[in-house]
Amino acid sequence: MSGGVDTTVVAAFAVGFVSFISPCVLPLVPGYLSAVSGVTLAELRRGERANVFMPAVVFCLSFTVVFVALGMTATGLGSTLQDSRDTLDIVAGVVIIALGILFVVTPFVPRLNREWRPDVLISRAGSGGPLIAGAAFAFAWTPCVGPTLGAILTAASTKDTVGEGALLLACYSAGLAVPFLLTAVAFTRATEAFGWLRDRWVIVTALSGIVLIAMGTLLLTGELTRLNGEAQQALDSIGLNVFKDL
Repeated sequence: MSGGVDTTVVAAFAVGFVSFISPCVLPLVPGYLSAVSGVTLAELRRGERANVFMPAVVFCLSFTVVFVALGMTATGLGSTLQDSRDTLDIVAGVVIIALGILFVVTPFVPRLNREWRPDVLISRAGSGGPLIAGAAFAFAWTPCVGPTLGAILTAASTKDTVGEGALLLACYSAGLAVPFLLTAVAFTRATEAFGWLRDRWVIVTALSGIVLIAMGTLLLTGELTRLNGEAQQALDSIGLNVFKDL
């Protein structure tokens, strides 16, 4: 990361979390936990989770590998346009702004705001194990999380190295994985908390869309580099720049 902090990793984690609580992911979390662990929903609700956490970890690592590979591919494709870097930043900024606007209007367009109930996919997840289920989740839900994933992949295409692109998608995956793992270890409390956020989906989505629009605008105007520099200086001044040696 050229010795500096990249504020887009924070945005990547945030929109990954928003993807988790979206109408087409959150309702399926209990089913996936049950499928990959072999623990019934009734046992999950009773707190019998002895065999849930490790399969959940494998599941999350599996879809993370897929998303990181997509991020590295996006960076690789973007690197072929390095001679037109300014143009790439402008195009990427416009695309991210457009996806942010799409994300804001999603709650008001029923076709974009529907719950998915792929019972067949969930049932097959159990037979394939958490490793296969995680990869299937990444590919099957790409259309579902399209605006957020598309925005982060677009941002990854502007990175200088595939490592930076991989980190960006790893942070996006963490936004999905952390609440999933929290659900695995504290099923009742986590589902109640995420349900509370889900009930405020319009507000959460609007804020997330604004984040994407702001990120796209900063990239479009070239201000993102300056913002990263200021963030690096601020973290350096208090000794918390964990990205300094990256």
